[in-house]
Amino acid sequence: MPRGTHGALNKAGKVRSLTPKVEPRPRRSPTPRIRVRGIYRKRFVLGRKPGQHPI
Repeated sequence: MPRGTHGALNKAGKVRSLTPKVEPRPRRSPTPRIRVRGIYRKRFVLGRKPGQHPI
């Protein structure tokens, strides 16, 4: 079994450097009323508990 790298390191980062730069779309946070409505739905309608695993 040969022990070496899984590919030539002189090609590292080739795809990213060739990809054209795309400007990110502007994002804004939702208005507080919409955000509170979403929190209400998650907590009371769906019955999810706070935390990373809401099941």
